[in-house]
Amino acid sequence: MASVAGKILLIEGKRADYPNFYAGLSRKGYDVELVPNGNTALKKLENVEPHLVLINAASMRTSGRRICQSIGNQNGKLPIVLIADKNAKNVDELEARIVLKLPFTLQKLLNRIRLLIPTDEQDLLIRGPVKLDVENRWVRCEDRHTSLTPRLVSLLKALMDRPGEVFGREELFRLVWETEYTGDTRTLDVHISWLRQAIEEDPRRPRFIKTVRGVGYRLDVDNSDQNIRSRRKLSRKK
Repeated sequence: MASVAGKILLIEGKRADYPNFYAGLSRKGYDVELVPNGNTALKKLENVEPHLVLINAASMRTSGRRICQSIGNQNGKLPIVLIADKNAKNVDELEARIVLKLPFTLQKLLNRIRLLIPTDEQDLLIRGPVKLDVENRWVRCEDRHTSLTPRLVSLLKALMDRPGEVFGREELFRLVWETEYTGDTRTLDVHISWLRQAIEEDPRRPRFIKTVRGVGYRLDVDNSDQNIRSRRKLSRKK
């Protein structure tokens, strides 16, 4: 049985012509509390403390506006994810943290809600404010949470494994792309740009991923924050 990945309060109807997400989320290890409407959800919140509320408004023939407002009034810090019909209007103005319009895949939903659920930091690679989940492929940096492609994970991990050290462009390209051909490393520059968009407040003036002119790139972070993996190794030796 999959380990519990987080607790979700799911408000979902039973329309046969619209997708339901209870079974899929449960299979992925989430502890899902299913309720049929907003009033039941408000009563449930008096006794349970989910990590987030998922409102499948499309399955209830509603915009989700009243439910979002009611939950926000009861617990303004609780993240809300809203699933809306493809023709729904003005849903981006609601109090939901994330709005997804049908159709979309279960994997897309998983990628979005994963960023809102606290993670055991023992499973993260941490350098300064940059936190990388290699297995689930996402990064957190201060108030930014972003899913990454496998290649971007490999690139960021390489930089995080040797913070403060300058990587030559050819060396970094060989390491991440696992090739000896380094005749054209422009794709590396594109991926660095994408990483900056993921973790930097201002990608044009990066604080963390620095360009070393004529050489390559370097990750600048505050090394006073220990790498979680190092702490785990030390604890195992005791």
